[in-house]
Amino acid sequence: MVNIRNLDPSASPLDHYGSELRRLREEAGLKQGQLGDIIFCAGSLVGQIETARKVPTRAFSDRVDAALVTGGVFSRLVGLVLRSQLPTWFQAYAEMEAKAAYISTFQAQVVYGLLQTEAYARDLLGVDHPDQVDDLVAARMERQRILQREHPPALWVVLAEAVLHQEVGGREVMRDQLAHLLTFLDDPWVQVQVLPFSVGRHTGMIGSFTLLRLEDDPDLFYEEGYSQGHMTANPSVMRERSVGYARMQATALSLEDSARLIGHVMKERYGDQPKPDGRGVA
Repeated sequence: MVNIRNLDPSASPLDHYGSELRRLREEAGLKQGQLGDIIFCAGSLVGQIETARKVPTRAFSDRVDAALVTGGVFSRLVGLVLRSQLPTWFQAYAEMEAKAAYISTFQAQVVYGLLQTEAYARDLLGVDHPDQVDDLVAARMERQRILQREHPPALWVVLAEAVLHQEVGGREVMRDQLAHLLTFLDDPWVQVQVLPFSVGRHTGMIGSFTLLRLEDDPDLFYEEGYSQGHMTANPSVMRERSVGYARMQATALSLEDSARLIGHVMKERYGDQPKPDGRGVA
């Protein structure tokens, strides 16, 4: 059994989660091992989460809520916990992304995070953070839940054609990632365009960027560097980047032609046999 470690619930979302888990488990008269048996996991895992040594998953949280009849306490808390695992400099952006009514992004090198499969994200995040990859992937998958809302944000993604050819995780991972992009062709809230090599020079060559339109806050421009991100509501920057984005949308392939190009690259470069579900992991 994991040694008892006193937590300060105000120290972090993870500490608060662990403190609440211990409190409610003890109120239910259960030992760590007994709760583990009920939710199909080791008692040691329950102990690690109670002592903030391990980050809980959403599945774990849902099972705990059912076992302890909490009314969804942990399913609500886990979103905060997972967001807290994002790099500190990225958390402010993730918070505004979650509030956005309209997201428009240009990606020059990789698939936008909200559209990545779990395997694609795992390979990307494992490059610089192999010891944190499970927590970072879980946090990225949590971000994607905004697309599953009853009223999701409108998301418009322009991908440089290079993104389709830059192999991440191997052929199977790329095949499933491109197949996942194709599933959004009929989604009214997600639009994916490809900016082909034939366009030549374009305003996006300065790098990837994202524009967030919010209902109750000023619109925001965001760009990411190697170790930090830059976010601003400066009107002149918003105006310049909005015009630049509109130009890229106008010169990119149509939604249908983009899907055809994605399908062609998927077949010719990575093979055309996606997994049976066809979607990868969302």
